Amino acid sequence: MNASRNVTVVIMYRDPLVKAVTKNIIVVVLSIFINYINISLIRTFRKHQIFYTNPRYILFCHLVVNDMIQVTLTVSLFVISYILYRINVSVCCAIILVALFTTENTPLNLACMAVECYIAICLPLRHTQICTVKRTLVLIGLIWLTSVISVLPDLFITLATVPITFFRSEVFCLRETVFQNPVLLQKRDITYMLYMVLVWLIILFTYFKILFTAKAASIDAKKARATIILHGFQGLLCMAMYAEHTLKQVLQQWFPKNYPDSLFACYILFQMLPRSISPMIYGVRDKTFRKYLRRHLLCRDKSTQW
Repeated sequence: MNASRNVTVVIMYRDPLVKAVTKNIIVVVLSIFINYINISLIRTFRKHQIFYTNPRYILFCHLVVNDMIQVTLTVSLFVISYILYRINVSVCCAIILVALFTTENTPLNLACMAVECYIAICLPLRHTQICTVKRTLVLIGLIWLTSVISVLPDLFITLATVPITFFRSEVFCLRETVFQNPVLLQKRDITYMLYMVLVWLIILFTYFKILFTAKAASIDAKKARATIILHGFQGLLCMAMYAEHTLKQVLQQWFPKNYPDSLFACYILFQMLPRSISPMIYGVRDKTFRKYLRRHLLCRDKSTQW
């Protein structure tokens, strides 16, 4: 019922042409900018061995690739919603699933990066033993496995409860219009609550352990604390999506005529903004990465391999 009501509201108050074009230009320009920076980061990562043998940078590169996939898919859906408006349910379902995987990966990846910072500062003698490349790759696999286990039940329950003809129909592509079973909403709320508690416990634990470490006066410890604060802010924005459904319902009731504008604001705030922070954390703040990234952006990258 809520899904059909949401679509009805969107149809009733569709954006005029000028506003629609403006929104699409803003979203596409932002996505091009974010992806260009991220591609530069990935290229810098791949060209220098100093990065892909370091677990910290491997986790960062995974976060960047994950964000690129997420931004590309969600922006594609955004543009499609204005051009085609309705698309085939099977196609929508596939796009939504991958977008959900990458969206849920982000806070988990941030938590893992916070733990790596904690080990580097508080357990420096054991860092190379604990944080190996092999274990980092296994950890990335576990991040994806966790997201898949969290999201795939939506598909299985939908397959079991709706007729097969539904997947041949066309819908306005939202998670709520594809996965409509009320049980899924309850499952999603419980899952998001667990994610939120787990990620924030990890971030707070690592931050305060670094804060009170014996090396708290060192430059590395101070940088690590600042990095975890940025991770926490980025995680807060990413996990705000856990309350996005409730927020959209409130905005729909209060401002039904401006519901499309509310969807646009939520998308920019909860989807685009968090993905623009990743380049700043390592691409700008990290001295080593910044040196090589500057060479690439200024087209002065040398062929020297480390």
